[in-house]
Amino acid sequence: MYDFQYVKPANLYDAVAAMGSEDAQALSGGQTLTPTMKQRLAQPGTLVDLTGVPELKGIEVGPDSVTIKAATRHVEVERSAELRAAIPALVELASRIGDPQVRNRGTIGGSVANNDPSACYPAAVMALDGVVVTNNREISASDFFQGVYATALEENEIVTAVRFRRPDSASYQKFVQPASRFALTGVFLAKFGPEARVAVTGASENGVFRHAGLEQALSASFTAAAADPVAVSADGMIQDLHGTPAYRAHLIKVMTKRAVQACGG
Repeated sequence: MYDFQYVKPANLYDAVAAMGSEDAQALSGGQTLTPTMKQRLAQPGTLVDLTGVPELKGIEVGPDSVTIKAATRHVEVERSAELRAAIPALVELASRIGDPQVRNRGTIGGSVANNDPSACYPAAVMALDGVVVTNNREISASDFFQGVYATALEENEIVTAVRFRRPDSASYQKFVQPASRFALTGVFLAKFGPEARVAVTGASENGVFRHAGLEQALSASFTAAAADPVAVSADGMIQDLHGTPAYRAHLIKVMTKRAVQACGG
């Protein structure tokens, strides 16, 4: 490791002020930042630890939406009885992230801000018509995620919460890459009345995305069979030692059909 300044603010005001330091980097769960620092792939001059900010912790369940504060850990989402009653698919998603060590340290804000192309939460934000709340503004999911590890966050901007719209039904189906526990391909399906929203993670070279063809087919007929005639192109899908682009394209449809069946379709 190398020398850097460590700051642990006690409130959001002080956290925003600390982020104004030269080469400042927010630290939440640290599941990506810490190893990249050890490898010298990231070398922030100041680490701003957000875990002591009470305004960034907690889950709020309302009649139409659910808000999860940014420093809320995956294990807290996994164990929330209120959230299980409101959007059980989010609880299931959190319960399958990494391993117990990761779930006890990682946070939703860190996951969303990092925007790993195989992370689970970005698919949920996209499918559940989510809004990313920062210390300055609210950003819709369609505007927030801008490619692999790229978001709409501006310099010194902090994610404070993520707000999800409550669906009629939802399911997250994840084909796990067994070594990393990331999604080799994951599909988050949400149904709002007749509208179906299908968000895919782990498959595309461009990161999380919604599949328009599957959404159109499932909005017309919410059955697993409705996905059969939909073409899922392998163009732009990830090629690595774990799977070919064609394999990932195939998994998108398989995971989507499983999600429909889990929702009773």
